[in-house]
Amino acid sequence: MTSKISHQPLANRFDHLIQVIGGERFLQMRGLNNDLPFYICEFRANEAFEMQRMQRQLISSLANLQVSCFGGRGVQVLEINLYDLCVELLQAREGSSDGGRLWDEVLAIEPDADKDNLLELLQNVLGIEDYLIPAIGERLQQMEFDVLFLTGIGEVFPYIRSHNVLNNLQSTAKDKPTVMFFPGEYRHSLEQGASLELFGLLHDDKYYRAFNIYETQV
Repeated sequence: MTSKISHQPLANRFDHLIQVIGGERFLQMRGLNNDLPFYICEFRANEAFEMQRMQRQLISSLANLQVSCFGGRGVQVLEINLYDLCVELLQAREGSSDGGRLWDEVLAIEPDADKDNLLELLQNVLGIEDYLIPAIGERLQQMEFDVLFLTGIGEVFPYIRSHNVLNNLQSTAKDKPTVMFFPGEYRHSLEQGASLELFGLLHDDKYYRAFNIYETQV
């Protein structure tokens, strides 16, 4: 029996991703049946370093393709790393002291802060609807791109939850395919429906409207 593509060697997964993401069916968002063009690319948490390298290779290789529906040019990928974006947002916010930055204050209190209080602070100052999604939307408007890569998912847990990001992106990033690189499993079952299982251990919540990119036709 052939193993799931997500369980195969990275080279096999890379080949599949190039064929899918570089294909006209994917790029023209055909066969979605009115669903959103959101895709989950799952990987094991201990593969994080290798996946970062593969993401860079994907971006480079896709840019060098010759895609007919794009007039022979390659695929332009916009990568948004949620951790880097959160740091930028905190660095841009003023702190409680004159001339101080909120980022510096978070770093100062982090070693000794109660974890629940720190979590509440970060969830408040990095509110998905008020701050994160508008910042993502701003980048989407500023850049020319064909496909959006969302990375850094594991690094922002638990103050940013992947299913909340996807739910709130539905009105902002529906015009181009979005691939979320997820360190865990996108599980489907008749009994429990679909859910995102972060690191293969933590139940991040139910999310039904994304496709598993490893089960997507070329």
